[in-house]
Amino acid sequence: MTRELFKDVIEKIEQYYDVEVWDRYEPPPYEVLLKKFKDIDAAVTLLTDKIDANLLQQAKKLRIIAQYAVGYDNIDVETATKLGIYVTNTPGVLTEATAELTWALIMSVCRRIVEADHFVRWGEWWRKRTGWHPKMMLGVELYGKTLGIIGLGRIGSRVAEIGRKAFNMKVIYYDVVRKPELEKKLGVEYRDLDQLLAESDIISVHTPLTKETYHMLNEERLKKVKKGAILVNTARGAVIDTDALIKALREGWIAAAGLDVFDQEPLPPNHPLTAFKNVILVPHIGSATYETRHKMAELVAENLIAFYEGREPPTLVNKEVLKVRAPGFKS
Repeated sequence: MTRELFKDVIEKIEQYYDVEVWDRYEPPPYEVLLKKFKDIDAAVTLLTDKIDANLLQQAKKLRIIAQYAVGYDNIDVETATKLGIYVTNTPGVLTEATAELTWALIMSVCRRIVEADHFVRWGEWWRKRTGWHPKMMLGVELYGKTLGIIGLGRIGSRVAEIGRKAFNMKVIYYDVVRKPELEKKLGVEYRDLDQLLAESDIISVHTPLTKETYHMLNEERLKKVKKGAILVNTARGAVIDTDALIKALREGWIAAAGLDVFDQEPLPPNHPLTAFKNVILVPHIGSATYETRHKMAELVAENLIAFYEGREPPTLVNKEVLKVRAPGFKS
């Protein structure tokens, strides 16, 4: 395990595997992974672990990688499949937590919560010598606005549902695959990406990171955003071109942003994004509730145990691997 999970889950896994845990807060260096992977049968990994072709080709005994995350762009899944290595992830269980964090960011940006907290905490309110002013800390109401969802998967759908039901918002979405059933169920409308950017008051990103979505929101696209719109990203940092986003904020193409994910993680304290009062930055905490993180760990255990028992893991990412090698350690 490249990081310490919950004690009860580790104990469950220990009924089937001899477990070694990397017990430091920071991720293991690549050189450590190279050394350890040469002698292991199974691995529990995080997004911060680089599991590339070079490492996989040297991991002669490795049969399963149980990723503790929904995303798995840190793993060379194609190479793993060719080598008969199973890759699993933890989808579904973090939908509510990430959707809630998305709305926390949206509401905090719209009502300038962090900026207002600093206004009080750092004495600016006191120095103004007035307790209330008609133009003090003016924000934006959500009711009746247009919400644009980029990526209508589990999380995007839940964010859309909350927007419709809680704030009576018009919800439009873009996805690489149009979803008529969800359109009907959620009361949302499809738009191509450029249309969505031009119409939305709030834009929320929920697409996975792929070759096609890398820097999907680049300078050309950010210039198409509706004036006064707010951009929120709880998906993957690299979906947005950070340099273009900084330019968009400086030049006013977008009004504000709420970001949980970044091209570079952790984000340096002197990063240009930290200079904007109209940007809220949080450290990749979309799934960071006790309930969700524990469910993710339990799903990791379920995948490892199923594989050990010769069954297909419940959230197998690379189903093509079933044709290469049967699940379990006997094949």
